[in-house]
Amino acid sequence: MKNLKAILLLAVLIPSLAFAEKKKSDVPEVFSTAHAVYVESVDGDYSKPGVSAADRKAIEDVQDALQSWHRYTLAVHAEQADLILVVRKARGGGVDSSSGLPTTQRVPIGQAPVRAPGQPGDTDSMGPAAQMGTEGDRLQIYTMTTDGKRKGPIWTRELAGGLDGPSVILIQQLKSAVERAYPAPAAATP
Repeated sequence: MKNLKAILLLAVLIPSLAFAEKKKSDVPEVFSTAHAVYVESVDGDYSKPGVSAADRKAIEDVQDALQSWHRYTLAVHAEQADLILVVRKARGGGVDSSSGLPTTQRVPIGQAPVRAPGQPGDTDSMGPAAQMGTEGDRLQIYTMTTDGKRKGPIWTRELAGGLDGPSVILIQQLKSAVERAYPAPAAATP
């Protein structure tokens, strides 16, 4: 009788242990099937007016890190990509002690602001850049729907200095999560 109870207990526990080992991945399965990625700023494409110099540098650093990874290729246009990586460098949010104005809004006397409020890249606007805060660099990853619209974000991380090259820590975190969940197949030896 004790043996029967032990066998029944094992019959129940073994499948539940196997299920427990199948943890939900930190990254969706699309990362295992994706081939091409596109990198842009929260304010738009690299060449779009209004994209900050810091975001442009972040785009370059992220592209370099992705090329070093060798898992995905860089797409020329977002429509060609399986994954869209959207970067945003943290904006300085300090206050100038002489004027009391936020340092991101200070404009020399007699000069007009570079962008009117509400335009892309304007830190005063309620656009995407303004809504994200100033805590740290942010990386968000989206997929594209069949009708060309973004879906997601499917993966988001924020970290102070996380988009600084050459290491680009946020890409290293992504790489670690993807490689852990979906290891690259071993190269075939001739």
